[in-house]
Amino acid sequence: MTATTRHGSAVITLPDDTSYLVTRRFDAPAALVFEAYTTPALVQRWWGFETSEWLVCEIDLRVGGTWRYVTREEGGFEVGFHGTFLEIEPARRLVSTEIYEGAEGGEDNPAVNTLELDEADGVTTMTVHSVLPSKEVRDMILATGMESGMQVSYDRLEDLVAR
Repeated sequence: MTATTRHGSAVITLPDDTSYLVTRRFDAPAALVFEAYTTPALVQRWWGFETSEWLVCEIDLRVGGTWRYVTREEGGFEVGFHGTFLEIEPARRLVSTEIYEGAEGGEDNPAVNTLELDEADGVTTMTVHSVLPSKEVRDMILATGMESGMQVSYDRLEDLVAR
């Protein structure tokens, strides 16, 4: 299967009331997908929209280290996210908190995201399990239309790792 046939192929499932699971395959080694996820210069090439203007992209890749992304979107509004790394297993697993900056109560109730990469025959299956503080928060995130933005970002990630 060629890389272009995977565009738009991320699948979101709801394993329980307070989480969602994203599954996506990439025609690339797990080490390359992990590097693209954890290197600021590479994150800036795939995360968000092509029209996003990067203001901050910081990654301190160590347990207890932090990350922060801030972009300016069309219309001039800024979007920020940040978190802390809880577990790091290069090319296999990355666990971190995630806070959407500006969300009321977000600092006290971060999401916990677990990225897992499983490579077989040059194809990496990525899963991202996001555990939220409540069903209401999960449903609110899903209702924002985040899936379309996620598809764009993962398509851009696919194009990056295919090069």
